[in-house]
Amino acid sequence: MRPYATWKYVTLLLVLLLSGLYAAPNLFGEQPAVQISRDSGDPLPSDFGPEVVAALKEASIPMESAAMENGQWVVRFKAEEDQLQANDALKKALGNSYVVALNLAPRTPGWLRQIGAKPMALGLDLRGGVHFLLEVDVDEVRKKAIENYVTEIPAQLRKENIRYSGRRQDGGDVVLDFPDQEKFDAARKFIAGEYRELQLANSPNNALSLRVRITDAEAKRIQDFAVQQNLITLRNRVNQLGVAEPVVQRQGVNRIVVQLPGVQDTTRVKDLLGATATLEYRAVAEDDASLAASSGVAPVGTELYFTREGRRPVLLKKEIIVTGSQIVDAQPTVDENHQPAVSVTLDGQGAKKMFEFTTNSVGKPMAVLFRERQVTTTYNAKGEPVREHRDVQEIISVASIRGVFGKRFQTTGLESKEAHDLALLIKAGALAAPVDIVEERTVGPSLGADNIRRGFQAAMLGLAMVAAFMVFYYRVFGVFAIMALTLNLLILVAGLSIMQATLSMPGIAGIVLTMGIAVDANVLIYERIREELRNGMKPHAAIEAGYDRAFLTIADANVTTLVATVVLFVFGSGPVKGFAVTLTLGILASQFTAIVGSRALSHLVFARRSRMTDLPIW
Repeated sequence: MRPYATWKYVTLLLVLLLSGLYAAPNLFGEQPAVQISRDSGDPLPSDFGPEVVAALKEASIPMESAAMENGQWVVRFKAEEDQLQANDALKKALGNSYVVALNLAPRTPGWLRQIGAKPMALGLDLRGGVHFLLEVDVDEVRKKAIENYVTEIPAQLRKENIRYSGRRQDGGDVVLDFPDQEKFDAARKFIAGEYRELQLANSPNNALSLRVRITDAEAKRIQDFAVQQNLITLRNRVNQLGVAEPVVQRQGVNRIVVQLPGVQDTTRVKDLLGATATLEYRAVAEDDASLAASSGVAPVGTELYFTREGRRPVLLKKEIIVTGSQIVDAQPTVDENHQPAVSVTLDGQGAKKMFEFTTNSVGKPMAVLFRERQVTTTYNAKGEPVREHRDVQEIISVASIRGVFGKRFQTTGLESKEAHDLALLIKAGALAAPVDIVEERTVGPSLGADNIRRGFQAAMLGLAMVAAFMVFYYRVFGVFAIMALTLNLLILVAGLSIMQATLSMPGIAGIVLTMGIAVDANVLIYERIREELRNGMKPHAAIEAGYDRAFLTIADANVTTLVATVVLFVFGSGPVKGFAVTLTLGILASQFTAIVGSRALSHLVFARRSRMTDLPIW
């Protein structure tokens, strides 16, 4: 036999050592823990630890350890009872400024954590946690788009000095009336040139009325954008909660799946996911608000709202100066009177609009409109839950503009908890459309542990059956195949741990399938060796020929399988992607272990047997 290169042995040993190190954290399991972060998303203060220890000591709750991990303060406990008691005690002691959440923390030793070794990220079905299915209200998105056009198009026509005699909204259409044919033609030409996403049509009842509607393609684009924007916003909000390995992904046309492994307290999560609170800064109209409130009719170009305190009517102009989507940062703070406030920072466009407005409006009033969509659940006569929506629109402050400002300013008129919640929501981003929680599932830690146990049993049973067949059919070479397969599993677990790819039940199915694919490469090699022996080739030469000539066949089989896994990853949903990632890693590892690993073992055992006349492979 040709000498086997030393560097290949060294490579094999290094892979074995590194795989063992990075797979080791999965042996230590998890323990009950409580993680604490700032409600606003800001870093925790440097002297935070003693406050937590004092609160637990006062409540007589024993803890195992407490330390800063990934920007959060994590307190570990030996028993779940201590974890639950600590959760209640810390919530009372720390107040609303902090998020206290139940979680499961890995028991990985410190020396392994120092080299970046972590246990595999487990999915919801293995670790336990909560699952939400959210539905985006796309009808509300379309309605908002039409309302924007009702305001924007007439404003642009005025800038172009194109007079119109009336405007109104008719269902999904914006209807504009013109005094003469010249103005009608000028408006039609201008709108067609500036708003290519709109469809224009003559009104059947009036030759000088122009109907403007959103095209189907534009409506779909707006709805897709709203769902995608909500997806990004929900990811930001989940990140603010500090949940490990969250899954936030789109499902279908207008639904979003949120899975939070390890989370056991869902109340705070539900409040934050469905919240749609945002702010609008508007100019106050000079018309008589009391008259509008009594008659129920607001003057053209205005809308009637009421203040939070005293329910005083206020007329606001429809044009919005700045909205929540233009706020890039918000921090809870206090004003000069030590009252709760939110310090707001605008983006470039918002700052420019605010600066222009305040420059021309010093001494005039400006209002801050607070919008929030609340969801309440009641039960009908059959005991079935009925979800009801209520839009809260309140003016939280009306103040005269004392000076010119643009990028940074304060918003007052909020309660303490409301200021913290609003700052958090604004930082995470405003939802482009309201969402409803249409499905909620909770997977307990015990059920997750049971899934892990069964998945492990399935993998071990599969490995044992493959081992029995290979040893029976290929004898010593079957032992080589099983040793290579064991290394394959070690590399696979280490790879998943390093990548922190979420492992779920489909992923375990991918691991079991990998066993069959990995041993299949050895079967191809060993059958080739048998064929060469039947053709009269000597044992050493047959081993060399078996590995050399089976290489292209193995590579071809693996490449075709990899193509299928890439397609699964690109077009599949979360569980399918997990299956594809696991299978891809397994295929790549099997290529290495079957060709390099088992060949190295064959050389170690048979290379020095110069007078060998037969191979133990029959």
